[in-house]
Amino acid sequence: MLAAAKVGGILANNTYPVDFLSDNLRIQVNVLDAAREFGVERLLFLGSSCIYPKFAEQPIREDSLLTGHLEPTNDAYAIAKIAGIMQIQAVRRQYGLPWISAMPTNLYGPGDNFSADGSHVLPALIRRYDKATASGVEKVANWGTGSPRREFLHVDDMAAACLHLLENYDGPSQVNVGTGTDVTIKELANLVAEAVGYEGTIEWDTSKPDGTPRKLLDVSKLRSSGWSASIGLQEGIRQTVEWYRENLASLRV
Repeated sequence: MLAAAKVGGILANNTYPVDFLSDNLRIQVNVLDAAREFGVERLLFLGSSCIYPKFAEQPIREDSLLTGHLEPTNDAYAIAKIAGIMQIQAVRRQYGLPWISAMPTNLYGPGDNFSADGSHVLPALIRRYDKATASGVEKVANWGTGSPRREFLHVDDMAAACLHLLENYDGPSQVNVGTGTDVTIKELANLVAEAVGYEGTIEWDTSKPDGTPRKLLDVSKLRSSGWSASIGLQEGIRQTVEWYRENLASLRV
């Protein structure tokens, strides 16, 4: 399973596009070429839902790939991941190996990156609200309007989906991996605030970008193969907050 990647939220992607493009291309080409050279029979390449056009029809089907313009704040990362999908398909055509690609939605859970500058939205909210609660801060400001809708998948579900696909899927198309449901960023913020016990005011800095208006994956291909997510968002956030507080001294920041 090729899960290695340089990843981050809107701020990191928008600030360091060269790093996200170059590092991810190098990771993919080096690992995939080495795997082919040494005869790896079965390989799963993990991409990202940001490969799809910014204004793709919702929920986003696998065949939406390359049908429109990408979200500008993470287009460099998206191009790198699209190149990975193309390399998997090329290996299948040229060498006949049963390699596959999976495109996960937004992931979260134990072991996540909780840094102030490089984390994704959900771990960033957990860190922000937990610090505010501990220090008694009465007001927290988040980026954007809070109106974009996002889908979130717990990492344990993602791991189970990867094993399922390796055992049950063989095809050239990437497979979307998600829950099939989404929430607004405001709703997500409220869930995180409740989980950490934050009771202060939540404000929104509308001078900052929202990113893609909505990103919900069509997971019918995955479901038709016999797999569905099992960890609900509220329960998953609660578990992640507990893990975060138990591992403050060794967090990835």
